[in-house]
Amino acid sequence: MNNNFFFYFGKISAQVLFDIAYFPIWWYSLGFVRFLRVLGNFLREKWIIIGAGVWLKNLFTPMYGQSDFISRLISFFVRLFQILFRFIAFLFFVVISLLLLFLWLFLPIFIVYLIWQRIF
Repeated sequence: MNNNFFFYFGKISAQVLFDIAYFPIWWYSLGFVRFLRVLGNFLREKWIIIGAGVWLKNLFTPMYGQSDFISRLISFFVRLFQILFRFIAFLFFVVISLLLLFLWLFLPIFIVYLIWQRIF
């Protein structure tokens, strides 16, 4: 029993030390790439949900099949208004994504700084 304890304790300790040493490499390489994919999927989903691309594609299409000049003019400005506010909503999600990206990059450095300040 004692031999197994020391054997497995050594293996587990070595694995924990390896994981601690490998964590910054993973965080800024594979973990960062995965995080960028998640952010890209998040923004793609929000773009589809907001639907600004569909509004932009149909900017010059008259609404409700009315094709006279006044109806086209009203449809243009209504769609322009919709596109503007939908782009603002999408810009909100882009800003959130950029904040999360900077948080991902600088959080480990900030935590190490706080630990360093606490120790010394």
